[in-house]
Amino acid sequence: MKKVILGIGALFILFVAGLVVLMTVDFNRLNKDTYYAHITTDGEVEEYKASNGEIFKTYWYEIPTYNKNGEEKTLKFSAQKNLRHDAYLKLYVKKETEVTSYDEVKFHELPAKVQDQMK
Repeated sequence: MKKVILGIGALFILFVAGLVVLMTVDFNRLNKDTYYAHITTDGEVEEYKASNGEIFKTYWYEIPTYNKNGEEKTLKFSAQKNLRHDAYLKLYVKKETEVTSYDEVKFHELPAKVQDQMK
C-alpha cells in the first residue's frame, strides 16, 4: 500500500514539475541563434479581415541584422504592432531565416562587435 501511495505521489510531483516547465520555458527562444537589429522605420502594414469583420494588422520588417560576431544578414519578420523607432531588438532565429521571437534590449546590452556595426 505504501508503494502505491509513493508511486502516485511521485507521478503527481512529476506532473507538477512538467507543468511548471511548460509555463516558464519559452520554446520560441530555446536553442535559437540570436541576431540584433535597430528599428529606424515603420513596418509595412498588412491588413486582413476576420470572418466576424474585425480587421487585424501585421507589420512586416525586412532589415539588416547582426550576429554576435558582427556578421550582417537581412532578415524579414513580423510584429503585431508598429515597433518603436530607435529600438534595438534581439531576434531569435531558427533555420537561418525564421524569426521566432524578439526582445527589446538597450544599446549597452548589445555585443561589442554589434555596437560597432550600429554606430
